[in-house]
Amino acid sequence: MRLQNKTAIVTGAAQGFGLGIAETFAREGARVALLDLNGGAAAAAADKVGHGAIALGCDVSNGIEVDRAVGEAIRQLGHVDILVNNAGTSHRNKPMLDVTEEEFDRVFAVNVKSIYLMAKALVPHMRERGGGVILNIGSTAGIRPRPGLAWYNASKGAVNLVSKSMAVELAPDRIRVNALAPVAGETPLLATFMGEDTPEKRAAFRATIPWGRLSTPQDIANAALFLCSDEAEMITGAVLTVDGGRCI
Repeated sequence: MRLQNKTAIVTGAAQGFGLGIAETFAREGARVALLDLNGGAAAAAADKVGHGAIALGCDVSNGIEVDRAVGEAIRQLGHVDILVNNAGTSHRNKPMLDVTEEEFDRVFAVNVKSIYLMAKALVPHMRERGGGVILNIGSTAGIRPRPGLAWYNASKGAVNLVSKSMAVELAPDRIRVNALAPVAGETPLLATFMGEDTPEKRAAFRATIPWGRLSTPQDIANAALFLCSDEAEMITGAVLTVDGGRCI
């Protein structure tokens, strides 16, 4: 097993990509802390994941809650080797000036500020342990942006770039930092990206992907598993597209 005796925190882990990552990490030998805004859903997901997984309710945009959740994860798991910053949100697909200030603030708080808060809470622990792995879930939206998602695109561009910045700064601490850039997938955010969930909208989204389909949680989990495993020991600062050719 590729993550034998490892421990991991996965945010936004009650569903979608986060749940897929947590399930795959657990199958590969890791004990996983599933963090999610919906604590009840996180608990149900942890039961599904099994293998000693734990659930913690946490608003990743709130520093007090992040500190509490990370401290509890360290207490229950003993230590943390891997952090996957997967929690994310979007405004609905619409003209950029129709996005409210509240929507804008929430997108950047969940997608970008959360990475800052999780780093503040967990990097000192990783330094004390002599290293670790951080994986940020960016998006193809930060590389090849879609119309109607201007501020979401911008937030994911920030995720992609900050991953490179973190990688350079934390390399001397033996902390690897990478990002994944998934194409749109079968997750609860899909309808938000499209504006409305119709067969025609789905067909239009699929038509932009040369491979001919949307991404799945397992696609993202497989890539996350590699980047967080010791097999990727020489890889840091990468933004790996998992996009079926969308960004070519």
